[in-house]
Amino acid sequence: MRKKVLVPIANGSEELEIVGIVDTLRRAGAEVTVASVQDLEITASRMVKLVADKLIRECADEDYDLIALPGGLPGAEYLRDSPILTELLISQVEKGKLYAAICASPVVILQYHNLLKNKKATAHPALSDQLKDQSEVDQRVIVDGNCITSRGPGTVLEFAIKLVELLYDREKALKVSGPMLIK
Repeated sequence: MRKKVLVPIANGSEELEIVGIVDTLRRAGAEVTVASVQDLEITASRMVKLVADKLIRECADEDYDLIALPGGLPGAEYLRDSPILTELLISQVEKGKLYAAICASPVVILQYHNLLKNKKATAHPALSDQLKDQSEVDQRVIVDGNCITSRGPGTVLEFAIKLVELLYDREKALKVSGPMLIK
């Protein structure tokens, strides 16, 4: 069964995280929608231009198996401030579906909207000291129920492979990670 994934983006989002998440999930066969909370074309954190598949407002009535948030600043702040994305995230959590964030986004988005309540999480080292639960902040990827968090650009492929495993299964994750030379 094809899984539906939403990857929201904004100006200032971290391009390595966007592309790492989208590429890995598409290799697994997921139907990934990249949706901008601003214009279709954004300028990522290192001045790379990226084009979204659609605007976030076009996703408002969709259901997703996973919503995966890239980090980067000020991108994470723009994502945090999107009422449509906030509603999608709250609905995702209420339905018990997978939601994930990397880099700045666990703190800037998930914790801000109280979506890390009773969850262990990690984030980029520059922000991880702001997490309410400090017990797992040094881990590269944390899974706590339906919430997955990771640290930053250097952990994005591990993070994305974990998302494949949770969306599908371990076998699919190994099938995708092998040719990518990820151990």
